[in-house]
Amino acid sequence: MARAVRVITEVAAVDRPFDYELNDATANVGVGDRVRVDFHNRSVRGWVVDEVAVSEELKIVKKWLGLGPPASELALLRWASERWYSTWSRFLLAASPKRIVTSLPTPPVAASLVQTPTLTYEPGVVQLAPTTDPLGLVLSAYEATRERPGSLLVLVPTEAWAMRLRGRLEQRGCAVASGEEQWERMRAGWPVVVGARGTALAPVPLVAGAVVVDADDESFRSSASPTWEAVAMLRERCRLDGAPLWCTSIIPSPALLDRGDYQCDPDLAGGWPRVDVVDRRQSDPHEGVLSDVALRAAHRALEGDEVVAVVVILQRLGTGRLLACAKCGELARCAQCLQAEEEVDDMVACAARHELRARFCRHCGSTNLRRVRSGVTTLARDVAAQLQCPVSEVTASLDANAKLERVVVGTEATWQRVRRTGVVIFADFDQYLLAPRESARRTAVNAVGKAGRLVGSRREGRGLVIVQTRRGEDGVLEALREGSFETIVAGDVATAELLGIAPYGASAEVTGDGARDFVEGVAHEFVNVLVAPSGFVLRAKDIETLTRALRDAPRPAAKFRVAVF
Repeated sequence: MARAVRVITEVAAVDRPFDYELNDATANVGVGDRVRVDFHNRSVRGWVVDEVAVSEELKIVKKWLGLGPPASELALLRWASERWYSTWSRFLLAASPKRIVTSLPTPPVAASLVQTPTLTYEPGVVQLAPTTDPLGLVLSAYEATRERPGSLLVLVPTEAWAMRLRGRLEQRGCAVASGEEQWERMRAGWPVVVGARGTALAPVPLVAGAVVVDADDESFRSSASPTWEAVAMLRERCRLDGAPLWCTSIIPSPALLDRGDYQCDPDLAGGWPRVDVVDRRQSDPHEGVLSDVALRAAHRALEGDEVVAVVVILQRLGTGRLLACAKCGELARCAQCLQAEEEVDDMVACAARHELRARFCRHCGSTNLRRVRSGVTTLARDVAAQLQCPVSEVTASLDANAKLERVVVGTEATWQRVRRTGVVIFADFDQYLLAPRESARRTAVNAVGKAGRLVGSRREGRGLVIVQTRRGEDGVLEALREGSFETIVAGDVATAELLGIAPYGASAEVTGDGARDFVEGVAHEFVNVLVAPSGFVLRAKDIETLTRALRDAPRPAAKFRVAVF
C-alpha cells in the first residue's frame, strides 16, 4: 500500500513541512525517523513528522537515515520552537543522534534500590542547603516513579557532575544512561537518564518523572541561538506526559517558585558555610589585595593537608570597572538605580546612563575616584606576593589536565576544577552585588553557596568563606552571616511582580543589523518596545502574547537575533 509522509528539512530558512512519497526501499520509515530527500534540486536531510494521504506528483524519499526522536517527543519540540522563536529543525537536530542508528537495545526493568531512601520529597521546589547531598532526593524520586512507565530524567549543571552521579546511582542498583554515546539507550527508554542541560531533550519515548538539581543555575540556559531553558522545557514535557517534577535550588528564583509547591531543608542554616564579611572601606591602602583577616585564614589553611588549600575568586563585570573613593572607600553608584558607575570620557555614569555626572564621591565629596583593580592575572600575581608561594591561575581556558598549586586564583571556572579546599576568599564581592541585572542578589548568594561546597558546612566546622566588600550595609551580606534567606526570596518575588519580570511577564532581546526593522514590524498593542545598549527589548504580560507577536512580525532581509527569556 502506498504511503506518504510529511518532512521538515534541515534548511533553516524554510520552516515548514513538505510531503514526500515512500517506495519499497523506504517502506520502513516511521514518524520521527531521519531521511534524505530532494529539496529544490538539493539533497538534504530531514525528519518525518507525520503521515499523510498519498497524492499525485509527490517526490520520493531518497534514503532512510535511521532513527530520530520518538514520535511522542515531536509535539514538545514543536512547542519549543515557538516558545523560543526558533525553527523546528533546530530542536529536531538537538534530539537526534550524531550518527546513523538503525536498531535499539532492550531496556532493563527498573529494579528496586539496594537501600531504600530514608527521606521522601514531594514533587515541587525544594530549597536545599548548598552542602546537602541531593542524592537522597534523586533516590526518592526514583522510588516514587519506578513503577510508572517511562524514564526518570535527572539534570545537573555539569557533565562531570553527571558522570559522578551516574556512578553513585549504579552502585545502588539503578540502570542509568547518559551522554550522547548512549543515545540508543535513551531512545529505547532506559529507566534513568542523567546528564546536563541537553538531557531535557533526551529522546526517551515517555517521561516517568524529572529532577533538576540547582535548577536556578545559569548553565541550564543556552546562550547560543535559540536561547532555550532546560527547566521550562522539562516543565512542559512533564505536563504533556503527566509526570512529576522535582527542582532543587540554593535560593529559589521567582520563576522557579511559580513552578510548583515549595519545600525547605529543615536544617538550612546548618548546611551553609561559615561566612566572614570583611568591610574594606577603611582598609589601609598598603594592606594588599587580601585583607589581614583573609591573609591569616589563608596561612591557617596552608598549614592543613588539603591538596588545594586556598581559593581566591574574582568575578569580573566585562568591560566595566568599579570606581571607589580613595578617601572614604565608598563605591561610586548611580543615585537612581544604585548600580555601579563607570568612566564615560571624563565623567561617570551607570550602564543605563541615568545620570552623566562629574567625578566626585557622593558620600564625602572627594574628587579622587580610583579604579578598583580587576583581572585574574593581576590578582594572581599580587596573591602570590602576599602569600609568598606559587599560585595557579584558573579560567575557562585552562587545560583540564593542568596540575594545580595549593593556592588557586580564578573565576567561577574554579568550581569545576577544585572539589575541596580550606578557605575560599571572594576578593571583590561587590562585583556580584552591583552587577547590572535583576538577579544580582541571587547570583551572589549562589556563588557563596558553591564556595560552601568546597569548604564544608557550619555543622561540620571544617572551612571558611571570606567575603571582601566595600558595602557595609547590605541585605545579602546579613543573610549570608545568618544563613537565612527568606527576606531576599520575598523581596525578589515582589520586585519581579512590580517590574513584570518572569513569571509575571515575558521579555525578549533583539540584536543585530536587522533588529530595528524587525522590531518596527512587531505590531502588537500589548508588547512594549524599549531601547537597550545592545539593541531592543520587547516586554509583554505573558509568554504567549510575546511569542505570538514575534511570529506575526515580518522578517527583514538583514540578520538579527532574538533571545526569548
